[in-house]
Amino acid sequence: MRDELKQFFKPESIVIVGVSRSALSFGGMSFLNKLLENGFPGRLYPINPKAEEIQGLKAYPSISSLPEVPDLAIVAVSATMVPAVLEECARIGIRYIHVLSAGFRETGTDEGRELEERIASIARENNLLIMGPNCMGPYCPSTGLTAWGAIPGQDGPVGIISQSGAITQRLTEYLDSLGIGVHVAASIGNATVLGIADFLEFMAGEDAIRVIALYLESVQDGRELFQIVREVNLQKPIILLKGGKTDVGASTVISHTGNLAGKQELWEAFIQQAGIIHVRTISEWADAILAFCHLSEVSGKGIFLIGGGGGNSVLSADTCIFEGLDVPSLSASSMELLRQRVPAAGSIAGNPLDMWETFLDPALLSEILNMAYREDSIHMVIVDRLIPRKAYHMPDMSEPTQETIKAIRDIENRKPTVFTIDSDGGDPELASQGAALIASYCKAGIPAYPSMERAARALLHLYHYHSHLSRHSR
Repeated sequence: MRDELKQFFKPESIVIVGVSRSALSFGGMSFLNKLLENGFPGRLYPINPKAEEIQGLKAYPSISSLPEVPDLAIVAVSATMVPAVLEECARIGIRYIHVLSAGFRETGTDEGRELEERIASIARENNLLIMGPNCMGPYCPSTGLTAWGAIPGQDGPVGIISQSGAITQRLTEYLDSLGIGVHVAASIGNATVLGIADFLEFMAGEDAIRVIALYLESVQDGRELFQIVREVNLQKPIILLKGGKTDVGASTVISHTGNLAGKQELWEAFIQQAGIIHVRTISEWADAILAFCHLSEVSGKGIFLIGGGGGNSVLSADTCIFEGLDVPSLSASSMELLRQRVPAAGSIAGNPLDMWETFLDPALLSEILNMAYREDSIHMVIVDRLIPRKAYHMPDMSEPTQETIKAIRDIENRKPTVFTIDSDGGDPELASQGAALIASYCKAGIPAYPSMERAARALLHLYHYHSHLSRHSR
């Protein structure tokens, strides 16, 4: 199965069944448009018995009339027509099928449940591999299979498995803006035939994938999933965003994928025993992925804070401790170095370090970082990078970001180091500068976050995962 699922993501020919001629309709036409927009390198076959040509492509009346057996079928017809389409796919030898269509178990009707059971039966009888129904299907930027998500997107170390197409799409766009690519994503919807466990096993065997992002609302076989998640998580970090934790969310799950969300207490036990990383929002999801993609193993919770401003330093220390990190005191040798470098008035020598000059002088920042990396009690570093404003009494200097990035990357014994760039507050100019700075650092392989809370939480996730691996390697 692991090798077979790989074929979903590298089709050389795709048939789209149910391409209307309306440019405004979501479904077959919109998927075709996105594949054309992205320059899909393979062959595309739109199916519409009432059209001879669609978007400059020859249209075909049926799957059976195609000049070849396509590698992948995207089915976008009404739910009642899906079983007949699947049977036709089976007759001509198409095994890889993405059912985009909705209107099955998630409707809560007997008809919807019966239609979905029919899909499962046809798949069993004909050995079909089906993603869906009610899903966005496969996504793979390296092969041009990007009918949704970040377009054109970029290849990278992340694999995504999700019961929601919209959330997967948002994550791919979010990561793309930070310079992180997605190797493959699987939006599986109702997961009638192929489920979470199947794609977890597949992604565990993909060397290009280093981090697995998982969005779940419900599962049908919790015991099987637990066993697979626990095994895969020891090979690659699994970062879970769980939907349906509240009563309102859980009731909505039924109308989304047609499944019960399950009790929150069971999920909490599942997460703890499997050792996976659990996040609560899409932002925290992306934050953790950013840390795992760019940072090395961490062996402790000791954090060194470099900031500007006494109050900022106090609040940063409080925030890190509240999030579960430690802010240890420095050794006598490090304190002696800081006393030589830090002005006696207007700054604070220690941990946290209040020294705004580090924002403008990459060589000074490099010296301070090297000092911190030599400390046994320091395992990670957060640099709270201020954006110079009119109110600040700072010299008019060129932006040092690129020099700072080079200085950090040149340090061979670097410990996990991230930046925070606080640009909140409603000022559009500040927000724009902050977003640009964050993107610059992230695209250079140095995680940057818009707040101390988000940076601290991402680093804590990194620590928890490596602690879990350490316990299991003893």
